[in-house]
Amino acid sequence: MSQISIILPTYNVEKYISRALESCINQSFKDIEIIVVDDCGSDKSIDIAKEYASKDNRIKIIHNEENLKLLRARYEGVKAATSPYIIFLDPDDYLELNACEECIKILDKDNKVDLIFFDAFVLNNNSKIERKLNFQKKYYTKKDFLKKLLKTKNLFWTMWGKVIKKELYLKAFSLIPLEKNIKINMAEDVLLYYPLINISNTIFHLSKNLYNYQINNSSITGTMILQNIKTNMQEQDSVTTLLKKMQHNYSFNQSLLFLIDYYLLIEKTLSLGKQNSIYFKINLIFKKNRFKFYRFLKM
Repeated sequence: MSQISIILPTYNVEKYISRALESCINQSFKDIEIIVVDDCGSDKSIDIAKEYASKDNRIKIIHNEENLKLLRARYEGVKAATSPYIIFLDPDDYLELNACEECIKILDKDNKVDLIFFDAFVLNNNSKIERKLNFQKKYYTKKDFLKKLLKTKNLFWTMWGKVIKKELYLKAFSLIPLEKNIKINMAEDVLLYYPLINISNTIFHLSKNLYNYQINNSSITGTMILQNIKTNMQEQDSVTTLLKKMQHNYSFNQSLLFLIDYYLLIEKTLSLGKQNSIYFKINLIFKKNRFKFYRFLKM
């Protein structure tokens, strides 16, 4: 059994998938499995993946019967994984070649770690900018991690940029009150991020840039045609509705409830199209209210 499974939910990324797979295959730590989830695209992405799989038996391709979109496609990949830990890699992005090695060093020291956060580079045209959580390189209890999040206001809620214990991911997914017909591409990470934090006990922040996030203007978020905008808005509405249900149904840590409310407030104001003036008000609200959570956490 491999130690880490890298999961690539794949849909119409033929321009990038070779780069993503090369970054997996050439990891300095070799004891990995690479799971490509075919989410029924219309280009040659999976044909390219099959070529790589024919040369490297660590690559597995699983085929969805229909397009499930990111939230469920990732879940299908996790179910197929045989490793105790998982890393998500969107196929238009790529990993640094030492990503798995650096994370395994942490897991070898303490296999009770539930989550590892690491930093990333953001790539846009010719620019490469660090995306840092600005945490110290150390272990955090859930309580201390939430204290730090409250201080920084950096939610860092993507599913990429993390190593996640598989059993916790599956548990977090089971908490989402999903109906079978709901498929989500936009902000789907949020639905897993908050329950994952809530059920994690030990979190490690690795202050190294190990992920490369590609700004892709032809992606779901980058293509600003009317139909995409409408779909994105509908999916984000679904996410906020599900998140509210989860707040009601489950016992979240109080500081997480505050961060969820902060996220929902941002989503609400963005939908009004008045980002500049309202963001200023959001920050005032955040600064005003976070101190009661400091008291709750016994700062």
